[in-house]
Amino acid sequence: MLDNKDIEIIKKEVESLIKQDKIVVEKKNKGKFTDFFLENSRKSFDFASVLMEISTSQKIQETLGYPNFDGNLWTINASYYSMFYMVRALLESSGIKIRSDSFTQSIHQMTFQALIYFFYINRRLERRLIEDFQEAIEESGEILGKEKAKKLVEEYKSEKEKRNIFTYELGQIAMQNKAETSIKRAKSFNQEIKKIIKLN
Repeated sequence: MLDNKDIEIIKKEVESLIKQDKIVVEKKNKGKFTDFFLENSRKSFDFASVLMEISTSQKIQETLGYPNFDGNLWTINASYYSMFYMVRALLESSGIKIRSDSFTQSIHQMTFQALIYFFYINRRLERRLIEDFQEAIEESGEILGKEKAKKLVEEYKSEKEKRNIFTYELGQIAMQNKAETSIKRAKSFNQEIKKIIKLN
């Protein structure tokens, strides 16, 4: 997934973001919002789990009055967000702040780049965790590209086509399997990141 060229591009991008004060490393308020992001991660994971449970239980669907409820797409998204907030907690616990007022770049892209720059390059995180996070981003439809409008449209079109194939051609079982994978990935990822946060 990530090759040396990708890593070099990310290094340059993050160094540029640091110079622009869009990514700030400050020890003064280190960890101030760690608990906030940990709680958001937990809530997102709980939401994903509940959606999965309802989606896979006819009995619960009938009890709630929603026969044929399908929350698999949102299970995937909520699983990703639990990972996203966990990474934000990790960065925060290390004194790394991301300024979300940037209109030129996605907060999700900046978070991914900061994770690579501060934790992968120096080997504090293993490659598997980075790849899990990257897959979650892609599956939830978040944009990782650097180009603006054209790239956004191209990626939206691509994700839309993937979604159509996924939703209409592969069917419910494939979507459910994908959702189950997303939850398992998020659970494992979040457990590993929490261990690192405790060391900070």
